[in-house]
Amino acid sequence: MLRTGPRDRVPRWLMACIPAAKDRTERIDAVRCVLVADHEIPERDPLVVRPGDVVQVGDRDTEWPAFVFVTASHGTGWVPARHLDVEGPVGVVRARYDTTELPAVTGETVDVVEDDPASGWSWCRNVDGREGWIPHRVLTVE
Repeated sequence: MLRTGPRDRVPRWLMACIPAAKDRTERIDAVRCVLVADHEIPERDPLVVRPGDVVQVGDRDTEWPAFVFVTASHGTGWVPARHLDVEGPVGVVRARYDTTELPAVTGETVDVVEDDPASGWSWCRNVDGREGWIPHRVLTVE
């Protein structure tokens, strides 16, 4: 199921394929998209942070300003700043976040399982069942 916030916060590219919901927070079926460009994943291992985790907060991403670089006891990665309570260089995680990205190539079909319009990324599943984040800019509705 695709989980979205209010429909007016869903990116325009995704709105075209989302059926009208009875209320603004109703879950709907996953949306099938096709990649219009390759998405290569970073070389570092994915990081999963959970509520209560204490992290060192680094720089905000210049390309993806919703994200800050964090260092946890078990790894590093880019996490949406809104998932952290930050005081100086230290942050406490407010919401679980998994930095796993899904590698994919142009023409590949994926299902959008969860959309994050604030960050510009969608959690997708490929035909093999593998899941991870893919940026909106390489997705188009099938």
